[in-house]
Amino acid sequence: MASSVSGTIVPRFTADTLRSAAKLSQGCHVVPVRLRRAIKKYLREKEDPHMKRKVLSLSESFHEVKEVNLLLPTSTSKELVEDPLKSMQSSKRWKIKSAYGDIGLKYRDDETIAYVASRMPAVYAACYRVLSEVKRRLPDFSPAKVLDFGAGTGSAMWALREVWPKSMEKINLIEPSQSMQRAGQRLIKDLKDLPFIQSYGSIQALTQSISKSDTQHDLVIASYVLGEIPSLKDRITVVRQLWDLTGDVLILIEPGTPEGSNIISQMRSHILWMESRKIRKLESASHKSSKSLITMKSGAFIVAPCPHDGRCPLYNTGKYCHFVQRLERTTSQRAYKRSRGKPLRGYEDEKFSYVAFRRGRRPSREPWPLDGMKFDTLKEQHAKRSPEDLEIDYEDQIESEVDDDEQEQDLVSYNSDITETDAITDDDDDDSGEEAEERGRADVGGGWGRIIYSPIRRGKRVEMDVCRAINRDGTEGSFDRIVVTQRKNPTLHRQARRSLWGDLWPF
Repeated sequence: MASSVSGTIVPRFTADTLRSAAKLSQGCHVVPVRLRRAIKKYLREKEDPHMKRKVLSLSESFHEVKEVNLLLPTSTSKELVEDPLKSMQSSKRWKIKSAYGDIGLKYRDDETIAYVASRMPAVYAACYRVLSEVKRRLPDFSPAKVLDFGAGTGSAMWALREVWPKSMEKINLIEPSQSMQRAGQRLIKDLKDLPFIQSYGSIQALTQSISKSDTQHDLVIASYVLGEIPSLKDRITVVRQLWDLTGDVLILIEPGTPEGSNIISQMRSHILWMESRKIRKLESASHKSSKSLITMKSGAFIVAPCPHDGRCPLYNTGKYCHFVQRLERTTSQRAYKRSRGKPLRGYEDEKFSYVAFRRGRRPSREPWPLDGMKFDTLKEQHAKRSPEDLEIDYEDQIESEVDDDEQEQDLVSYNSDITETDAITDDDDDDSGEEAEERGRADVGGGWGRIIYSPIRRGKRVEMDVCRAINRDGTEGSFDRIVVTQRKNPTLHRQARRSLWGDLWPF
């Protein structure tokens, strides 16, 4: 039980709203009918008897990309991450010598078809998971103008349309592969009420074709692309260019591997360092005119997954920050993916690493979620029970047992395409934002830690690895093992038992 503490601090949450605000992980995601139908139609037009062989070849190409990344330095020097331009000649500051595709993976027609059949649903699910969290954490954010760098066949664009179906007015896509561009255009051919979409082959082509006043985008996203740029300096330079094109939020997503997590960590360090250095220069300027340049949009902070803007506490620990999104396999995935001598499961787990930046300063004046809350111990809760609480409702007990059995059913029986014949209307908008508002919402202050890896449940205690801020302004963080017992705090123990990898934890 949670009750208010005598004083001026009024609790912001109840025990129920605290649990719902911290719940950010998602169950087994089902790819939307529109996308499944578009993929099926595209593959039917491109029918190829050797599709399984092409899917296998694409998978081997991804492994080769991974091996190339392993040849790069596993730990980048501080100078390279903080200021990669120091080691370059000033005349070559913004000249990129390599681009994604130069690492050895070229998306021609065969690779594009295999990608749509095997990888697009999983990439879509990861993008949807990240974008859904950004929407919940930033209720005031509704992007009208979006830039998708490394758009591929449009996985991120499909996710954007599901998360913000009404706000988007214009989407700029950057994708050098003509085959990928054609596939993306074919997949959205039958969609209605699309925003204005323009495709470009590079960042330079985009900046040359639009005016300077039109370069800022509300949201810039780059998913599963930085790892395909075979130069650490060029990766950072590309991210700097993307940040210059960002008016509000920048999202980077990479595969949930040690290499992908390392790329995200490097880009995180560089953007935060670059913005903090800019603010220090403005604050130390002697002229008032320079100080006036510090606006609400000066600086940068992490929206997700990090609860702080300090040094990553996982650095040099041998662990890496990543998350998992389960999705039901589509008919194309079940048809063309191979299994190792076992029946192909009806689902797959997509591992990903990501970071979402926002321009401005992290809110630090808001109270933390547990401020003003008092939790009874198990002994105190027992002392407050009434005789009616001791009566057992056998009907409710039977219903709860049935629910538990349904949740533990074998996932192999999933068939995400059963509903493909259902009617689809354009009015089927997502109401999750309104529901989240009613349930309670976690702000982007430093009071919410992030659960990394799966919690360990041992009897009446739960152990969680949590990345958290250690000060109110969120400038420093730590990676701690949090232990919650039923005897000391039954309310938080109940929340901990229901928490999953990727959820938040209140402080």
